[in-house]
Amino acid sequence: MSSLIEKAVQRLDLLKKASSEPGAVQDGPGQAEAKKIPPAAVTTARTPAPAQDSSRAAPPPQTTSAPPPSVRPAASPAVDTGFSSTVSRGIQIDLGRMAQMGLVTPDLPRSRIAEEYRVIKRPLLRNAHGRGAAAIKASNLIMVTSSMPGEGKTFSAINLAISMAMELDHTVLLVDADVSRPSVLNRLGLMPERGLMDMLTGGVADLGDVILRTNIEKLALLPAGMPHQRATELLASEGMNRLLDQMATRYSDRIIVFDSPPLLVTTEARVLAAHMGQIVIVVEAAQTMHSTLKQALATIESCPVKLMLLNKARERGAGNYYGHGYGYGYGAEEKAKTA
Repeated sequence: MSSLIEKAVQRLDLLKKASSEPGAVQDGPGQAEAKKIPPAAVTTARTPAPAQDSSRAAPPPQTTSAPPPSVRPAASPAVDTGFSSTVSRGIQIDLGRMAQMGLVTPDLPRSRIAEEYRVIKRPLLRNAHGRGAAAIKASNLIMVTSSMPGEGKTFSAINLAISMAMELDHTVLLVDADVSRPSVLNRLGLMPERGLMDMLTGGVADLGDVILRTNIEKLALLPAGMPHQRATELLASEGMNRLLDQMATRYSDRIIVFDSPPLLVTTEARVLAAHMGQIVIVVEAAQTMHSTLKQALATIESCPVKLMLLNKARERGAGNYYGHGYGYGYGAEEKAKTA
């Protein structure tokens, strides 16, 4: 019994000594229970990580569903150029500027110039439809040319192409084949573009890549492209033959109008003429000499149909017949505009 009392006294003395040491902390409520927690349990306890800032949260995954039809942007109408599956690039022609220049425009179908070209195109379309005096090979390939520069061939080619495009049953491709001095795009207020020469030299793989669809319904343009020193040889090449065959036969309702160089200035026009079904020779009234015209006609004897268009005429009427074929005039007020 005395030994138990002695042990209790000794333990009490030890506790008193421990409590009197500096830094000793008295047990508070619940601290005795805390001493019973195994050390491993204390060291493995982790403070929960702070919640992630919502402003830095990863964005939700993007949806790939298409917009409903009511809000889907409308696609530009694709015009079949007839030469490839590629949709040709669209351009805008300033119709107001064209009207000021005296050109045919579809928004002024009853203008004097529009009426004149309705008369001019009619025999050409009859031949293209096979309703002429005889069947004509490649009758939908029409070349517009002149004897010398400045007689108004480009003006006439543009007007003829636009007038034909206003028909209900035709599409028209206007080709700038005056590859040495191209001017179709310039007349229409457009910048130079790649075109025919680039196709023939292999710079363009697909003709559809260089055909330009316009805001004039059913009218497309093929620019001349980059000038080339061997333009005559390229126009006479087998590649050009294949291209023209494709143009003439693939779509029966397509009319192809070529703005050609003058016949007596370069040999390119004569080479091109050999592939044409119809040729329109623009003659400047009171300026073109009869001998000059005869010389020009002699260079295109192989073409089956040759028509003449009397340009810059001072008077209208049946008296505007000039030389061989058909002659047409469109009034003195347009004289300065076609020079």
